[in-house]
Formats: sequence, structure tokens, C-alpha cells
Amino acid sequence: MVLAILVFLLVAGAVIGGFLALEHLPGLLAGRQLEQRLRDMSHAPEDPAAPSVVLNQAPASALPGVDRLMSSTNAGSWLSKLIEQSGVQVSPGTVLSMGVALGVVLGLVTFLFLPRVAAGAAAGACGMSLPILWLRHKRTARIRKFEEQFPEALDLLSRAIRAGHAFQSAMGMVAEELPAPVGFEFKKSFDQQNFGLPLKDALAGMAERMPLMDVRFFITTVAIQRETGGNLSEILDNLAHVVRERFKILRQVRVHTAHGRFTGYVLLGLPAALAVALSFISPEHMRTLFTVHMGQMMILGAIVMQTIGFIWIKQVIKIEV
Repeated sequence: MVLAILVFLLVAGAVIGGFLALEHLPGLLAGRQLEQRLRDMSHAPEDPAAPSVVLNQAPASALPGVDRLMSSTNAGSWLSKLIEQSGVQVSPGTVLSMGVALGVVLGLVTFLFLPRVAAGAAAGACGMSLPILWLRHKRTARIRKFEEQFPEALDLLSRAIRAGHAFQSAMGMVAEELPAPVGFEFKKSFDQQNFGLPLKDALAGMAERMPLMDVRFFITTVAIQRETGGNLSEILDNLAHVVRERFKILRQVRVHTAHGRFTGYVLLGLPAALAVALSFISPEHMRTLFTVHMGQMMILGAIVMQTIGFIWIKQVIKIEV
């Protein structure tokens, strides 16, 4: 009876929470996006003697105390950087709260159906890691999209400079003409240098938000050209050609390593799929695997070896270009 009540409360809470999220989340996200845009354009120096320092505030959070507590730790700084690179308008406190909530829910549900403390703890740890994994996925997708659009941005910069525009105004043209994320990143750097941040520091901020070798090449090229002179438009044309060729080679490498990646995914998912199939074919044997101590140790060993094998395969097929 107690189990049925708990399951009903969890399902009802999930349904009500989903409805409230769909009802209020779009407006909340739009408001936070507007606030973040205003913060990005309103910078203030930390020290009057150092006007090149610009404050970058985090998005507004419903848990400011948690944000202040996390800002004083290395984990909070790492999470803030991950959020900025992913382009998601959330605060570190929100991510932490979502992770704790998911961990508690998944741990409780797992413990209800499998009354083992280890199983509940493992499910809770997986639930807590879900927001971080989602942010890492968003960051990877955003960086890849930026990498695809970056040669076009370099071509547009080169054409604008060749037409007589200054480099700063050419950055503004890239920000207006190209879509996100490359347009958004150039817009942010363009607004920062317009509001007093030196161009070198604004471009360095772009390199921090987009940790790509091509972006570092671009910033180094601009810095050297501003110190020594030269034909910047021709340099940018050559850099765009190099980036395109490098990206072409990278895609060829991904094609040749697709078999290895697919093998890793199959080897990782096959035991779980086989366990689910055997649970329907012979549930008594699978129940023994979960209830006997030797079976639990075998499951733990299988998880550890599967994880090691998947990481090993990823390292084998990882080729730097």
C-alpha cells in the first residue's frame, strides 16, 4: 500500500511539474535571455586603475545563495565555464539543484523496485550527473557548429576589410550577418570592445568560450598583424582555407573511425539489452543474478570492465587533426 502511494505521488508530481514547466518555462527563459543580453552590454571595471577588466555576471537564479556559495569554489568556476560554453541560460545553482533533485528521485524509485542501498546510490549518482552530461552534450554540439561556421566568418571579415572597413566594424558585420553561435560570439566580443574592453582581451574571451585551435590561430594572427602590420585580408583568406582543409580532413577521419565508434556503442549497449531480454525470457534466473552476492559482484565487475573497454575504444579511435 505504501509503495503504491509513493509511486502515485511521484507520477503525479512528475505530471504536474511537467505541465507547469511547459506553461511557465518559455516566458521565464525569454526573460532571462533578455536580462543576460543587457548584462553582456553593461560592463563595469572592478578597479579604476584597471579599465580593461570587464565584469561578466551569471544569469539570474532562483537560488542566489547557492550561486554565491559555488562561486567561491573551483567546482563552481568550472561549472560556470561549462554553462557559458554550452550557451544555455542557466545558473550553476540551478544546475546543482536539478542534479540533486534527479538524483533523489532516481535513487528513491530504484530503491523501491530494487531494495538495495548500492543500487539506489548508483542510480542517485547517475541522476546527479545527468545535468552535467546534458551541458557537455550542448557544449560539444555548439562548438562543432561554431567550427563549421567559422571559415565563413573569416571570409566575411576578409571581404569587409578589403572593402575598406575597419576590423572592429567588420566584426560587427559578422555579428549581424551570420547566425548563432558564430554570430553571437562575434557580437559579444564586438559589444565588449565597444564598451571599453581592449580588442585583445575581447578576442581572448572568445577563445576561452570557444576552446578551438582555429580560434587561437585567428586571435594570434590578428594580434601579430596589429603589432607588425601586413595585409590582414589576405592572411584571413589563407587562414579560412587552412581551416576548411583541416575540417575536411577531420570529417574524413570521422568517416574512417565510424566503425570503431559503432563497435564501442554496440559493446556498451549489448549487455544491457541482453539483460532486459533475459528478464522477459527467464525472469527467475535474472532475479537470482540480482539477489545472490556472487551475481551482484558479477554485475559490478561487468559494469567496470564495460566502462574501461568503452574508454579504451574511444582513446584508440581518437585522432588529433
